[in-house]
Amino acid sequence: MKVIVVGCGKIGSTIISSLVDEGHNVVAVDTDPQVIDNLTNIYDIMGVCGSGTDCDTLKDAGVENTDLLVAVTTLDELNMLCCFIARKMGAMHTIARIRKPEYNMNNIGFLRQQLDLSMSINPEHLAAEEIYNILRLPYAVKIETFSQRNFEIVEIILREGSPMINSRLMDIRSKFNQNFLVCLVQRGENVYIPDGNFVLQSGDKIGLTASLGEMQKLMRSLGVETKQAKKVMLLGGSRIAYYLSHMLSYAGSSVKLIEKDEEKANSLSKTVSAKTVVINGDGAQQELLLEEGLSNTDAFVSLTGMDEENILISIFASVSKVPKVVAKINRRELIGMAEKLGLDSIISPRKIAADVIVRYARALENSKGSNVEALYKVMDDKAEVLEFKVSGDFSGINIPIKDLHIKKNIIIGGIIRNRKAIIPSGFDRIEADDRVIVVAAGGRLNDLSDILQ
Repeated sequence: MKVIVVGCGKIGSTIISSLVDEGHNVVAVDTDPQVIDNLTNIYDIMGVCGSGTDCDTLKDAGVENTDLLVAVTTLDELNMLCCFIARKMGAMHTIARIRKPEYNMNNIGFLRQQLDLSMSINPEHLAAEEIYNILRLPYAVKIETFSQRNFEIVEIILREGSPMINSRLMDIRSKFNQNFLVCLVQRGENVYIPDGNFVLQSGDKIGLTASLGEMQKLMRSLGVETKQAKKVMLLGGSRIAYYLSHMLSYAGSSVKLIEKDEEKANSLSKTVSAKTVVINGDGAQQELLLEEGLSNTDAFVSLTGMDEENILISIFASVSKVPKVVAKINRRELIGMAEKLGLDSIISPRKIAADVIVRYARALENSKGSNVEALYKVMDDKAEVLEFKVSGDFSGINIPIKDLHIKKNIIIGGIIRNRKAIIPSGFDRIEADDRVIVVAAGGRLNDLSDILQ
């Protein structure tokens, strides 16, 4: 599929990388010739230097026969105009990055309709939602939700003393009276789709699927703290912090936001909710963090514009015994380093945005009727979790799962039927109009039929 990406900064470059990995024919458009040269040297793509709102530039990029155009420059208005012009010139689908709160809070539906946008993305809002989900369930390293939040896959790390350690999965399911499934295990650099004889070890990162209520019951059975973080400290007055503070305040949490820039701190103090206290100060100073009550907070989230600073301050928060620490890190090479240093919960707005684009592109590419409703990269991008809506012509309908010839390294993690979550056994069957959660390690799925041999 042909995709044009307009704006090749941090977000755009990450999106291009993900689309190239998916095998799409990508054209990069940017006003900086050095950026275009760098990208065309790294990837097997075409590059066009120019503005995304210039008709000649879009024509050179081949907009008239493009399946998807993604505009992710730093300016919302430019992105919207670019998509509008591209649609008029023949682009089949368009996606614009729209970040400003004033657009997203009130007018986004109207703008999408008037500009004929296929989708708008706001990486900062998406990142804030992901952080909020983690703080809602602080035992989780990462949480992905499906089918209007009726189903979750939760990543947790097994620590010393966990009753799951040194046990076979079949024994664990019989031991705990909850309906859940361990569908993924990451051990070191390897990711497994485990069977019932798989034995868990300390340090394993596991992916659990369950309904919302069952997940909470399971964590309590494991002796894990399940209470939502009520006192939260945010470092850095970014757009992510703005969105997150509103989400947390609405949920009843008290928020303390520390911002070094005085002008930005004053501006934030006028726009955040009444439950958010804005502090003008340098969060890199340990004394300030301690004076503002770091040791007594339930969660600390580092959201400055520097990955290295976020890593170092988050490590200090962990050493200060803060129960939950989340760090924003965009550079891929630093994420692995941060995990080795003990940071479990890491958020990358670039990666979140790229995953959304990849999911949309894969759904467009699919032509067999079982649409990709959601797609998430998990376990350090070594596995995928997808949600499919089942069409009537799927060949596996009404056949017991144990009798389906499912490919290796693929497991059906859940079925949602009439908004009810089902953790499937071998005797459950897939029905038309179900939503099916599929977990795959080491393979790419476009359609539900791809799971069958």
